[in-house]
Amino acid sequence: MMLFKELNLSKPILSAIEEIGFEQATPIQEQAIPIALAGKDVIGQAQTGTGKTAAFAIPFLEKVTQEPVIQVLVLTPTRELCIQIAEEVAKIGKYTRAKSLPIYGGQDISRQIKALKGRPQIIIATPGRLMDHMNRKTIRLDNLKMIVLDEADEMLNMGFLEDIEHILSFCPEEKQTMMFSATMRPEIRNIANKFMVDPEIVRVKTQELTVPMIQQNYYEVPERKKLDVLCALLDIQSPELALVFGRTKRRVDELADALQKRGYLAEGIHGDLSQRQRDTVMSKFRKAQIDILVATDVAARGLDITGVTHVYNFDIPLDVDSYVHRIGRTGRAGQEGIASTFVEPRELGQLRNIERTIKKRIERQSLPSFSDVRKEKQRTAANKIIDIIEDGNFGEFKYIAENLINEYDSVTALSAALKIISGTTKEYIPIELTAEKPVFFKDKGAPRKRKNYNEHKGSHKAKRRPLYSGK
Repeated sequence: MMLFKELNLSKPILSAIEEIGFEQATPIQEQAIPIALAGKDVIGQAQTGTGKTAAFAIPFLEKVTQEPVIQVLVLTPTRELCIQIAEEVAKIGKYTRAKSLPIYGGQDISRQIKALKGRPQIIIATPGRLMDHMNRKTIRLDNLKMIVLDEADEMLNMGFLEDIEHILSFCPEEKQTMMFSATMRPEIRNIANKFMVDPEIVRVKTQELTVPMIQQNYYEVPERKKLDVLCALLDIQSPELALVFGRTKRRVDELADALQKRGYLAEGIHGDLSQRQRDTVMSKFRKAQIDILVATDVAARGLDITGVTHVYNFDIPLDVDSYVHRIGRTGRAGQEGIASTFVEPRELGQLRNIERTIKKRIERQSLPSFSDVRKEKQRTAANKIIDIIEDGNFGEFKYIAENLINEYDSVTALSAALKIISGTTKEYIPIELTAEKPVFFKDKGAPRKRKNYNEHKGSHKAKRRPLYSGK
């Protein structure tokens, strides 16, 4: 890998990068930054977590002047990603005089109008809210020098194609364009052909898209057994931070509630939550006050979270793009991660389609049994006791233990303690989730429909006995 100091960057940018802790450029940064600095249009195929924000932020921060007009526009699909990009731009541009401003829905527009009077040179925006400002004449793009389309595939998934084309039509012809996407769909190529000039394509190899550090596997499991299998895996694997993906808002709400009822520290996030509610949930997750976040694709797409050890696809994704984005939430910064996908028997065709596209086999795993769960809980409980013994700080518990041993033998007392610590005394709560329709693989030649994340209200129910009953 190339060092940042080898990229001919200015001292203010290098100082900020060094302060952040970056030394080596990621593949997408190494390839995209020199091209962008040369003033050429760039198409970057890269997912979240590959360092693409710096890949476009460094070049435009090098080029922004002190003139108090909007010179750079970054379009992004979600408010969360909008905020995160703005934060990273602020860090990288710390020692420059460039002003940046995030513009997104869910925030008081009058506050944004007031902030725009500060004359920022860089705008990071979601398409809908940007168009609101353009209609109000509070944002003009006449002096734009560079535009960045980030998560282009997701913006198309969310139905922003017309908005993007409308915005681009108001941009000067003489500008530099950078576009980043996890996949290169025909619609993205059409945008490039229409609005870009001889763009250079930078690709992170397909095998790199799914990150070698991620262990990918799947469990073939009927719909009504999914919750029990998820609980079993959570008990066995004990993830530090886990992301669980559901297909619909209803699914996220029901699943988060079910996990809470079974004693897990879990909360859900989706598009129907207010910005304050989303911020509260994310704050809890980042502070490890909850260790399981249940999310829809749209809600999670813009989240940049460190420390996620496990990703569970409770519902198989509707497309390969989503699969790549989902599992890319773990296995970052050189850390190993595990991505598990639950597949109904009728969904195996979709799984094979994902394998063919990412050019990687996803390993099948045997379904966990209650015996596996019990053994793992017992092992974990024993390790906790050993850690406390080695710590040597027993406090008042030593006195209580002496009284217990006087009344019962030591083996009986310790066995009872292990049972409590392992959680095997908890009452099993049967819960039935509303079933989702299975995902059938559609041939690539079939027309692509805009997804409605609220329309999947299937009624499929398996009739076989639940695998993991918790008893």
